[in-house]
Amino acid sequence: MSSYKVEVVESSPVSVLGEGPHWDVERQSLYYNDIYGDKQSISRYDYNEEKTYNALIPGHPVISFIIPVDGTKDQFIVGSGKKIVLIQWDGKSVEAKAVKTIGEVESDMPENRFNDAKCDAFGRFYGGTMRIELEHDIFEKRLGTFYRYTNKEKFVPLKNQIGVSNGLTWNKEANKFYYIDSCDLDVKEFDFDSKTGNISNERVVIDFTVNGNRPNFVPDGMTIDTNGSLYVATFGASKIYKINPTTCAIELEINFPAEQITSAAFGGPNLDILYVTTSGKEFKSKQPPPAGRLFRVTGLGVKGFPMTSVKLN
Repeated sequence: MSSYKVEVVESSPVSVLGEGPHWDVERQSLYYNDIYGDKQSISRYDYNEEKTYNALIPGHPVISFIIPVDGTKDQFIVGSGKKIVLIQWDGKSVEAKAVKTIGEVESDMPENRFNDAKCDAFGRFYGGTMRIELEHDIFEKRLGTFYRYTNKEKFVPLKNQIGVSNGLTWNKEANKFYYIDSCDLDVKEFDFDSKTGNISNERVVIDFTVNGNRPNFVPDGMTIDTNGSLYVATFGASKIYKINPTTCAIELEINFPAEQITSAAFGGPNLDILYVTTSGKEFKSKQPPPAGRLFRVTGLGVKGFPMTSVKLN
């Protein structure tokens, strides 16, 4: 049985809605974002320095993800509203510069924004939209779409009528893709075609409803270890569930001193530290400390896969 340890990353700021952790192997840094942050939009935790650098992006107050651009040292894509925006950031300055818009979706849907996004092992972008939650009940309408994006294909819709497009991760060796629409209250598995990037044969791995009723949380971000186990963040339940997608069983509950757990990514020199983002404020309701901080989980006895930067060429 795993004997894990949960700690606050002491240099991390308090995020309004921390999200999108991405471990960069080359820079030994964790990049993540604060969707509604008024003090920081993007952050970089430097493992060797044990220091976190934070920046705002002028003109882009709502940032839903940050992903490094392959082959560059200071370029990233971020989600800004319904746009994918290329930015330039040295990883230390308090401001990052928006360079250009890479693409935009759903220009006729003012109530929507991008949410979670990642790249597959080939550098293809995957991300989805949701109805902006500040003014609406997320369960009221399903206005989101899940997309793949490449320079050649542009935006390809893979799944429609999404409530909140959220956690996504791949098992490259098994050709499987895992996806969370928070409003479905489950985790789904798909067959993944590595050549085309298409997904098919949808299957529910685990349903979190209790006798048909909503639980006290929604599933949020997600990652995977090299054994194929999933790590699902729970927004509202103070924990991450480790799930075996073959047996569909919860193998471990990782508990946190914060209620709103948003996402997770494996990092560190050996990719054996689970970094976990949280929310410090649910819209108008402030959460008690240490909510909103970045956490690290050690002692899990597993490793993650290296994360992939986006290929824009």
